[in-house]
Amino acid sequence: MPKEHGRKLIAQNRKARHDYHVEDTWEAGLVLMGTEVKSLRQGRATLVDGFAEVDNHEVWLHGVHIPEYTQGTWTNHSARRRRKLLLNKSEIAKIERKIGDKGYTLVPLSLYFKDGRAKVEIALARGKRSYDKRHALAERQANREKEQAIGRRLKGYSD
Repeated sequence: MPKEHGRKLIAQNRKARHDYHVEDTWEAGLVLMGTEVKSLRQGRATLVDGFAEVDNHEVWLHGVHIPEYTQGTWTNHSARRRRKLLLNKSEIAKIERKIGDKGYTLVPLSLYFKDGRAKVEIALARGKRSYDKRHALAERQANREKEQAIGRRLKGYSD
C-alpha cells in the first residue's frame, strides 16, 4: 500500500474563529485507538464542543466526538473520551504559561491527516464579546459589498 502524502481535512471548527480571538496555534499529534483511526478515515468527527487542557504537564483533548466505528466489535472506543495530545515539552511549557493568564483557553480548530498521521490544530484563544462578533460580521459584509462593487465596475455596469 503506498504511503499517503499531503493533508486531508477531516473536521473543522468554524465556530471557534467566530467565538474567539485566536492568538497562537500549534499542530499536535493524537494518541488514538485503531477504531478511532478507522472512523476518522471515513471522515466522521465533530470539534464543536471540544477544548484542551493541561494536566500534569500533559495536554488532553476533551469533548471531541469521534463516533464509534460501524464494523467495530467489543474493541470499539467511547465516542467522547479524552485523548492525549503529542507536543514537545517546550511547547507544553509555553502553553502552560499563556493559559495561566486570565481569559485564555485552548480550542481545536481542525482535525486532519498529514502524511497518514492524525493531527489536530489547537489554538490559544480569548473569548469574544457579543459586540466584537457584531463588528466582525459588519466588517465582513462591508468587504463583500466592496468587492462586488469593484467587480461590477470592472465589468462595465453602472452603480
